[in-house]
Amino acid sequence: MGATVTGATVEVVEEGPFRFRIPRRGSMRVPGVVFASRALLPEAAGDQALQQVVNVATLPGIVEASYAMPDVHWGYGFPIGGVAATDVADGGVVSPGGVGFDISCGVRLLAAPCERDALLPRLGQLMDALDRRVPRGPGRGGVWQIGRTELEKVLVGGARHAVERGHGVARDLARCEDGGALPGADPGQVGVRAVERGLGQVGSLGSGNHFLEVQAVDTVHDRAAASAMGVRERQVCVMIHCGSRGLGHQICTDHVRTMDRAAARYGIEVPDRQLACVPAGSGEGRAYLGAMAAAANYARANRQLLSEAARDAFEETAGYGLDLVYDISHNLAKIETHHVAGRAVRLCVHRKGATRALPPGHPDLPDGLAAVGQPVLIPGTMGTASYLLAGVEGGGAWHSTCHGAGRVRSRHSAAREVDGRALRAELEARGVAVRGASWRGLAEEAPRAYKDIDAVVRASEGAGLCRRVARLVPLGVVKG
Repeated sequence: MGATVTGATVEVVEEGPFRFRIPRRGSMRVPGVVFASRALLPEAAGDQALQQVVNVATLPGIVEASYAMPDVHWGYGFPIGGVAATDVADGGVVSPGGVGFDISCGVRLLAAPCERDALLPRLGQLMDALDRRVPRGPGRGGVWQIGRTELEKVLVGGARHAVERGHGVARDLARCEDGGALPGADPGQVGVRAVERGLGQVGSLGSGNHFLEVQAVDTVHDRAAASAMGVRERQVCVMIHCGSRGLGHQICTDHVRTMDRAAARYGIEVPDRQLACVPAGSGEGRAYLGAMAAAANYARANRQLLSEAARDAFEETAGYGLDLVYDISHNLAKIETHHVAGRAVRLCVHRKGATRALPPGHPDLPDGLAAVGQPVLIPGTMGTASYLLAGVEGGGAWHSTCHGAGRVRSRHSAAREVDGRALRAELEARGVAVRGASWRGLAEEAPRAYKDIDAVVRASEGAGLCRRVARLVPLGVVKG
């Protein structure tokens, strides 16, 4: 079969259930592999995601394949939902386009010790409290107002530093990817403008598709895993989706410019300037990885502070605490060791709009989760379900899976087609309380702008990338 994108036809061969191959051609060093159903393949006018899968396959040092997850859609350089690993010792590159502008954007799930029926009489009060306590929208305004010295500690210590300063409990760190702080952060590689943008935004949602959502567990698919993770049917949860705000965006901008200028020195040519890259082991590569890790730690501290705001709102209105289930990122490049052709190889694994999904028994899993695999958090959009998944043995694409529903309409198109006021009325008629920062912001994130989250998760599970643990439905949403 074939899939048409703007200006080109990309040959896509269906290899089996939920797996398509883009054969090598031209300057591709490896094939493309797309995990999807036919219905989930990119079709929107102007969506060049499959051509981007082809472009990524040309990167120096790439191994195995250029992968795309079921939620794949067009992005900057890499498609969103793109995964690629390069061999560090064999000239493998690192590309900011393989991480994205919102470095370490991710999802955090917290669980309350109550069921939905007990919370519903106080849901309106709770949503009003969250509305007051959660800064959102573009620009400055965060929970934690800090200076430059404190910011540098955040860039190194992430959620760990926030907890040390009293914004959380020690157990939180055991349920964060990398213990709440990505090692290797180098604040010295973070530019002045990035620092300025980050100072006033610690503990804020931002805008776009970011949200804080009060949810209830609708269905438990794996009771043993759900119990180990700390969730049960009808339980109230809070899901937070946000990232590194203006600081991460500026770091990406700065280092793309640097790599664009430096690439020729390393003899690197790419088919798209948005794929600007350098060898991961080069000076410029190490500088970007150090700055990226700093932004990742900022994002983790950001979600930690927003967790504190949610906890305060719950205590104030409902008298409940919140325990962290897990915190995971979906925009990172990490140096990891994997087996390639029977040998252990250090790879720079780019996951852009894709989530790491470690299998049961992996040494990086915390106590209590080793037997069930790493929790994976997959948000839907307003009014739709979200999922708690787990990594599986033999999962493909370097233990990676999807990160969300994936857009099928641009924000501009959605805003033109949807009335924000009408959307809010529709959601509230269905029992979903909405607190939005703007009518346009609500319209841009309308459910029709996204793929079917249930279909995306079915494809991810069907492709052997993960397994379902629980399905969650929204009770109320605070939107950026």
